[in-house]
Amino acid sequence: MTNVAQLMSLNPVSVSPDDSLAVVKQIFDHVKFHHLLVVEDSVLLGVLSDRDLFKALSPYLGTAAETTRDLASLNKKAHQVMRRKPVTLQGQANVKDAVHLFNTEGVSCIVVVDNQNRPQGILSWRDIIRALDRTDKRTAQ
Repeated sequence: MTNVAQLMSLNPVSVSPDDSLAVVKQIFDHVKFHHLLVVEDSVLLGVLSDRDLFKALSPYLGTAAETTRDLASLNKKAHQVMRRKPVTLQGQANVKDAVHLFNTEGVSCIVVVDNQNRPQGILSWRDIIRALDRTDKRTAQ
């Protein structure tokens, strides 16, 4: 059985809990992934998704209707918006454990951590779908 360490994306991008949403927005504006880890002293504190950011920012940012108050939403800190107590697994957990968590917890990513809750990687449901697609292509040949 495949374990999550075999499928996870390595070197997930992280921010500090005190980084502003302006920093978070700048990262999301230039990458194709949808989750940032919030880490302090190498320990996982939370997860911040692009959807979390979208909900926290004023919808008037960058429009003609933008006000000083709208711009102030960029000053919020990552710890104010992040999901605390993120869903985690250790690398040796099997993929069925991950699928169960995706189905029961309503999350779109699982952080893979070590025994000290230090992030090792991140697993999305897309990683599992990609692995299944590769498996099907190998068996079809």
